[in-house]
This record gives sequence, C-alpha cells and structure tokens, in this order.
Amino acid sequence: MALKRSFYARDPALVAKGLLGDIVVRKIGSDILSGKIVETEAYYGREDPASRAYRGRKNYNDVMFGEPGRAFIYMVHSWWLLNIVAHRKGGIGAVLIRALEPNEGIELMKRNRGQNDVLNLTSGPGKLTRALIVTKELNGIDITGVSSRLTVIKGKQKDFEIGSSHRIGVTEDLPQELRFFIKKNGFLSMNI
Repeated sequence: MALKRSFYARDPALVAKGLLGDIVVRKIGSDILSGKIVETEAYYGREDPASRAYRGRKNYNDVMFGEPGRAFIYMVHSWWLLNIVAHRKGGIGAVLIRALEPNEGIELMKRNRGQNDVLNLTSGPGKLTRALIVTKELNGIDITGVSSRLTVIKGKQKDFEIGSSHRIGVTEDLPQELRFFIKKNGFLSMNI
C-alpha cells in the first residue's frame, strides 16, 4: 500500500526521517524495481538557501509549491534527482531521496547503470535515478496512487538507528541538520 498524501503533508524534516526504511517502487511495464530508503535530505522554501525554491516560484520548481506526495525531479550535473514534495498546508518543501538499498530488479538496475557492484548501484541521488530510470518524464506524478509508476510503500523493518548531518554538496546551509540516514548501512552515499 502506497504511503498516503497525509504522510507527506508535514514538516519536510519529519517526512525525511519517516521515509527511512520505506520502499521506493518503480514500475516499468511488467518489471518492478525497488529499494529501501536509507538516506534523505529535507528542503524548505524561500528561507532555505540550499532549496530549489529559495529564489521563489519558477517553471522548474513549480511542483515543489504544490500538492504533497508528488514527485519533484530536476537535473544537477547531468544526473536526475528524485524528490518528493512534502510540506504543511500552504508551505513549500520537498525531500531528496539520496540513497537506496536495492531490493527487487537488481539485475535490471545493474544494466541500467552499467554497474555490477551492488554497493555502488543506488548509493547516491543520481545513481538511484539511473538505476530506476527516473527522469523528468515523471516530474509531478502523484506517488500516493497504488497504480503509479513510482511510489513509496511502508517498510517492514524500522528497528534501526537514525543519524543526521548537514546536507551534502550545498554551498550554504541552514543551522539544523537536515540529512538523515540509517546508521551503519553500506548503501549510503557518504559515511560520516
């Protein structure tokens, strides 16, 4: 069962922590690709200098201002990045999915990435989008629907320790730590 829209209609940091251990599911025809979320980052609106919404509403970031539970996909350095719109009513925000632990469709993910090392398959935001074939075509889709080509379902196991740090690769950050990860997981984009 896909996570409901109400799950995403909260503070982005709460959503980012809450997504850890849940499963991203990508449907491509009859193929299912999936992975456990092991690392996320929360982003806010105009008050967040690292956010895509910092300079206000534009064509490329319009989804981030809209309905929670939608995919927000944009490109950085030739890599698509998968975000999920998350904010309280009237707010702005999204959660970047930074890393997954592959579950289903690993052989297809390897082909998609041209990568045989499973630990390196989805251990970064651009790596996971290539492995799952997540592109701009999916920008704005509703991920809360059961029949969606991209969704997140509740993970079965949530007994892990959560770590946090400042977000990775941003030139200016907010004072609070907004990167969340499952401690000691081998699929993180960066261990600190």
